[in-house]
Amino acid sequence: MSLIPSFFNGGRRRSNVFDPFSLDVWDPFKDFPLSNSFPDNNSAFVSTRVDWKETPEAHVFKADLPGMKKEEVKVEIEDDSVLQISGERNVEKEDKNDEWHRVERSSGKFMRRFRLPDNAKMDQVKANMENGVLTVTIPKQEVKKPEVKTIDISG
Repeated sequence: MSLIPSFFNGGRRRSNVFDPFSLDVWDPFKDFPLSNSFPDNNSAFVSTRVDWKETPEAHVFKADLPGMKKEEVKVEIEDDSVLQISGERNVEKEDKNDEWHRVERSSGKFMRRFRLPDNAKMDQVKANMENGVLTVTIPKQEVKKPEVKTIDISG
């Protein structure tokens, strides 16, 4: 949306890439030869953001999944070493009489995978979904400090 009302430009839609108030966003990959190989359906696959932090007690993952229900999201552990978060956001039903001006919300399948360190307790994973944020907590095993034994030197 332009900050300058449309009556200043005669109601014409602006699309100049050098105009900071242009309504159209420049796509640097628009004419790229491989651009046809990528889906053009606002796929959520790329846009699912996940934070991973490590505390002294656990590995904590937070994924922003606005508008999704917990039934639409899957949290899985693969081979006792990989956390996989996946799901699908369905496309909103269209009415033939609707006129869409902009579609920016993503839809489609998404999947994120994270290889976990050896100190993760994979049998105690907990997941919680609240206000569109998925939180996955994986407790850590206590790291045993190596036992040091002093040896007397004879002689």
